[in-house]
Amino acid sequence: MTSLRKTPVTIVTGFLGAGKTTLIRHLLENAGNRRLALIINEFGDLGIDAEILKGCGIESCPEDNIVELANGCLCCTVADDFAPAIEALLARPDAPEHIVIETSGLALPKPLVKAFDWPELRARLTVDGVVAVIDGAAVAEGRFADDPDKLAAQRAADPSLDHDNPLEEVYEDQLLCADLILLNKTDLMDPAAQETVAADIAATVPRAVKILLTSGGKIDPAVLLGLHAAAEDDLAARPSHHDAEDGHDHDDWDSFVLDLPAIDAPGPFVAKLAALADQFDIIRLKGFAEVTGKPMRLLVQGVGTRLQQGFDRPWKAGEARGTRLVVIGQKGLDRAAIEAALR
Repeated sequence: MTSLRKTPVTIVTGFLGAGKTTLIRHLLENAGNRRLALIINEFGDLGIDAEILKGCGIESCPEDNIVELANGCLCCTVADDFAPAIEALLARPDAPEHIVIETSGLALPKPLVKAFDWPELRARLTVDGVVAVIDGAAVAEGRFADDPDKLAAQRAADPSLDHDNPLEEVYEDQLLCADLILLNKTDLMDPAAQETVAADIAATVPRAVKILLTSGGKIDPAVLLGLHAAAEDDLAARPSHHDAEDGHDHDDWDSFVLDLPAIDAPGPFVAKLAALADQFDIIRLKGFAEVTGKPMRLLVQGVGTRLQQGFDRPWKAGEARGTRLVVIGQKGLDRAAIEAALR
């Protein structure tokens, strides 16, 4: 009963490009009269996800209830950023009934759940559930798959690999901390691939966790909100590759923002991005582009070489136009070469 008097928090985790923002947008659009607040923890300096969601105009989650924290992972900035943001939300006359946290795509969820032991947070919040969003199509293609035999064979064939792939560890840690796993982008998978990936996930997670198949992040909000997991009291059941460490490493990744001129046409630009993603092993691309002569802003999102594009909204009056991209990859990403190719 004590936890029921606290404001519930749902943590949405998932690897880069799994569909977290799309899931949350669908959640906000279908939340009915429930007052929600959203905290977004971005990786990189450009608030793409916040920009997408703030443009929704959804009554249940007004723009003031969408908070972006981009100064580092939430579990490392509890005192400076996270706790004050929570305090400000709960102090409002129309305080949210439920808070949703979208983590960075490279975040380890367990340290964030541990952060709810911070006295100011534990007294007022409970982690209603951790939802892991999985890019089913990417996993089916072998990117971040969790088949230990396959990984062992790959490492044995490559003498330069003498330790576990940190990408694999992030992916598995997100699964192991979850109370609900959404196997997303099933529209890009055949039934056999869906069954195989779901079975691999189930074999990885040592406890009974529901796996649901979704496309476009479309799922009933009642399924996401109201899990009553009290995850902060259940940490022992959520093993992590980093349990023996005092902290966790943020230095395996490179992220940078490119400011570029307007582009002539979406097609060639996106084709160039796909080629660069393949050449430089870019994990994630996301951003906006100005297309010469077009009144709309082009939204570009990519996972590996699989990119999506679409005009999301008109440019606002007085808004600075241009092309801005966040590029994310493993340490050693060649920024100069990527920027030179795009220019």
